[in-house]
Amino acid sequence: MVIREAGQADRAGIMRLWNRCVSAGEVLYFQMDDEYFVRKFRTGPGADAGVFIVAEDDKGQLQGAVHGVQPYAYPGAKPGWSYLTFELVAPEFRGSGIGMQLLAALADRMRTAGASTLAISSLNPVNIDWHIPGTPGHDHNNMPGLDEGCAGAAFFHRFFESAHREVAMYRSLDHTIRVPAEIVALRLKLQQEGIETGLYCGTPLYEFETLCRNVGSAYWQHVLTTEIQAHLTGQPNEDPALWPDGRCPDGPRPLLAAIADGRLVAFTGPIDRQVSGRGWFTGICTDPSYEHRGIATVLFSMLMEEFGKRGATFSTLFTGEDNRAQRIYTRAGMQIVRHFTLMKMDLSQPLSR
Repeated sequence: MVIREAGQADRAGIMRLWNRCVSAGEVLYFQMDDEYFVRKFRTGPGADAGVFIVAEDDKGQLQGAVHGVQPYAYPGAKPGWSYLTFELVAPEFRGSGIGMQLLAALADRMRTAGASTLAISSLNPVNIDWHIPGTPGHDHNNMPGLDEGCAGAAFFHRFFESAHREVAMYRSLDHTIRVPAEIVALRLKLQQEGIETGLYCGTPLYEFETLCRNVGSAYWQHVLTTEIQAHLTGQPNEDPALWPDGRCPDGPRPLLAAIADGRLVAFTGPIDRQVSGRGWFTGICTDPSYEHRGIATVLFSMLMEEFGKRGATFSTLFTGEDNRAQRIYTRAGMQIVRHFTLMKMDLSQPLSR
């Protein structure tokens, strides 16, 4: 067995192995073609810092492959963190130590590049799409960690520490989705309290720095800044990381927001739709000083309605396994369909081979 970094000539073999594991139902990934390979591993976010390592036998037959992203791959990356994107071993070679050898080689490479941690996490800039089980091909554009239902889950638990658990939630949609009467009543109650909720397209320009500061999120600051700037300039959001399917939006996209005392105190969106029909948005955020009033419940229910109006056929999201926000999503018709674990490996010591 030879463990080495992959070259251009290995692409076809990696794709065959990937598609073989997908067809066997061992992973929930999309089938991979040349366009998908290039978009994820050659031109997409984090591609420049990506590393492929393969295992082959003495006849040059590909036995397995692993991909990871080196530390400091993009502005704002978590200091010292590197990421494992996927690891696959052909069925006939499993149990022979190839998986551990590949993982050890990747860990060595990341350590040499300055990483202190190797993680399986949604923070990986290379996002892998996956299909929702039991649906007609409905999908999500990223995994937040290790899929606990995948064939290799037990292997990864041998070498990684579990840091956080999340659930994937899903619901189907159609154009007839309407905000329930109880949500309409709650929205009216908020209005009487001086909190307006509805579509927001960047004007008038409400202050939102306080929201981001109170939440403590540079990410939400970036999302709001770029989306509102898009409306002010009449151009699409300029950040490819905020494009569904990696494709530039047609133009500015609306948000759903709550406004109080002249400032933005909560939002969800931007409202978009993937080619697959998935209602796409970055998340939902509420200023802590305005929580427990039902604002997020109103905005999220309105989001489902707006998705339906725009032709979305389903919606998915991730949330913490113990996050009380699950109640908001459940009230809007979402159900848990998969469990994931964010995992990390300390790279201070070489992985035993």
